Amino acid sequence: MFDILAITAPIYVAIFLGYGLTRWGVFQKSDMRGFGTFVIKVSLPAMLFNALSNTQVKEIFKPSYLAAYALASLATLALALVWSMKIKRESFSFSSCYAMGMSCPNSGFVGYPVVLLSLGPIAGVVLALNMIVELFFIIPILMAWADAQEGKNSAVQVLWQTFNGMLKNTLLWCIVLGFLFSWFEIQLPQSLNRSVTLFAQASGALSLFVIGGSLVGLSVQGMGPRVSQIAFGKLILHPLTMLFVLLWLVPISDPLLRAAAILSCAMPMFGIYPILTQKHGHEGLSAAALLVTTVASFFSLNGVLWLLKTHPI
Repeated sequence: MFDILAITAPIYVAIFLGYGLTRWGVFQKSDMRGFGTFVIKVSLPAMLFNALSNTQVKEIFKPSYLAAYALASLATLALALVWSMKIKRESFSFSSCYAMGMSCPNSGFVGYPVVLLSLGPIAGVVLALNMIVELFFIIPILMAWADAQEGKNSAVQVLWQTFNGMLKNTLLWCIVLGFLFSWFEIQLPQSLNRSVTLFAQASGALSLFVIGGSLVGLSVQGMGPRVSQIAFGKLILHPLTMLFVLLWLVPISDPLLRAAAILSCAMPMFGIYPILTQKHGHEGLSAAALLVTTVASFFSLNGVLWLLKTHPI
């Protein structure tokens, strides 16, 4: 168990450090937005490009992983929508909030460091594959669903706006460039490659620090039942759905990719969750769910890592 804690402890120490230094006033919570922007627009793109451009195409293109991850995430999304709309009788936007919290893991800020420390260099490729599914399928579907309340808004229009937004996403373009450099076996000049690597190395620690600082000031008062349902869906339902997909629907031959798929789905939800739900007034619930799920993931992730170590799939 101690070797598993050796993997997760540095991650949560970095999160706690971000929380503590922000809570004690060394940094302001508003600083986290700037740090987060740097990670999303500079550091993570550099890491993705570096990981993909230095990997052979056959090692990047993993259709079985893409299919399994997409199917598990879409199935979790569908189950969350059915639960929130048919059982809880929530609105379109509220059900989208539920589904987004349950099916959108923090692949960049938490998932990448965990997979890197536990499974090694495959983490960069896994992150790129995860983000392809999330950027092209999960997020656009949920944004369109949230705006489709009683047919008042055009889902097609929302999907088109989301697609236009993706074209401005530096993560997406660095994934594309990384694939192209790998496909044509192009190598950057050594000095430029070192510069890209320098920025890429900043992504792990800084992203975790941002998560911790962003949790300062969040409250779960009066939201217990809804928050617990979202946390259960993200930390338990999503990885169990992936396990079902791997065992019965889309088998993956590579044991490292199988473990990475389970780990990816076991992550807490992404840090921009409250921002994406703010338009419909659900940022309070989203922020509370983010807080509880991130804290609870310390225990659930250690459990998942232990199970993967003692009972490999």
